[in-house]
Formats: sequence, C-alpha cells, structure tokens
Amino acid sequence: MPAIADLGGTDGWGPVHPPTPDEPVFPETWEGRAFALAVLGMGRISGRNLDAFRYALDRLDHHAYFAEGYYGRWLNAVELMLVESGIIAADAVDARAHTLEGAQVEEPPAPEPTKPDYAATGPGSLREVDTPPRFGVGDRVRVGEVPPAPTKLPRYVSGHVGVVEVVQPGHLLPDTHALFQGENPQHVYTVRFDSRELYGADAEPFAVTVDLFDRYLEKA
Repeated sequence: MPAIADLGGTDGWGPVHPPTPDEPVFPETWEGRAFALAVLGMGRISGRNLDAFRYALDRLDHHAYFAEGYYGRWLNAVELMLVESGIIAADAVDARAHTLEGAQVEEPPAPEPTKPDYAATGPGSLREVDTPPRFGVGDRVRVGEVPPAPTKLPRYVSGHVGVVEVVQPGHLLPDTHALFQGENPQHVYTVRFDSRELYGADAEPFAVTVDLFDRYLEKA
C-alpha cells in the first residue's frame, strides 16, 4: 500500500495557492509551538531521526494526516515516535487533553523507555560513496517498482523511463536510516521525465525532474 504522504501525480486536491510575500511563518501561535515540539521530540527526546519522523508521517491514518493541518500532522507523527520509544504511553496525550478540559481521566502509567540504540556517523545526510556512479549525465534509466515502506520513491514515476540530468553528491539512504538499519550511502541522480511518459500522450508537454537513489534505478 502506498504511503499516505505519497500524493505526487494525484489529482482532486484543488488549486495550489502560493504563499503571499507578507505571509507569517506561523499564522497561528500553536503552530510555532508544534514545530518546536516536533523538532525536540524527533531527536533529543525520542532518540530517532528525521527519516524516522517522515516514516511516522507516512503511517498516520487519514484523519491524523489530513484533518488537523500541516503542523497538526507533525504533532501526531512525533506523538507516534514518542510512543514507539517508550517515552509516553499510548493514549497518554488524549488522557491529558481530556483532563485539561475538565474531565477526570486517569492517565496510563509511563512505560519503560526503549530508545533506538543507533546514531548517525556524522552530521547532516551527505555521505561519501565508495563506488563510482553507475549512471552518468545523459543515460536513460528506468525506475523500478516501489519497495515496501519506508521509501522515498514516489509511485508516479515507478516503471517509467527518464534521462539522468545531474549526478548529485552521495546521500545516506532514508529507507534504512528510518528503521535504524544503517546509513547505506547511495549515489543520487536527478532524472528528467517527459510529461507524456508519465501522464500519457495527451498530456501538456513539459519536463518533470525527480531526485532518485541508485537502488531505485536500472539501465533502460
């Protein structure tokens, strides 16, 4: 099943409204607090990482992802991470919210923390790759099937053929980093796709470029 966040290439979402020049960073005060809580919770408190946070977003249900806004889903994702690391019990946040609203709800006991015993080998996500790139600029490549989650391969390019436009610096692989299974650094390629390759012969002509990890590609 595709991740709930894999919306690229889908329709039915209405027009895109670009931000205005004077738009505040956080239109609502709570959104700034949610941002701070998410940044603190995804790393220092839960012992997880940015890729694990994105994987938590992918696993939210429809209501938790769509109904509570952008920073609402951030809070829901970091709550999931805190539960999985044993920092808070499942339903603890709901119980506290009901208590703050005046109801007498007993909060579940705090669990034993189970933070991942894992740390990145260095800051950021750029990494050296020991082997030379398999593809060069101008090579035609085919995108493989979408692997099981977590993955950063968008399903709308799966099975399609494009042309390598740029060979990017090596990058740790989010697919394994999110699960604390190693960094597995990979070459990354910017691949250009013709719109008619992706959307059919009747599509308006334009190009789409997507950054793709080496493991997602094969020679076309």
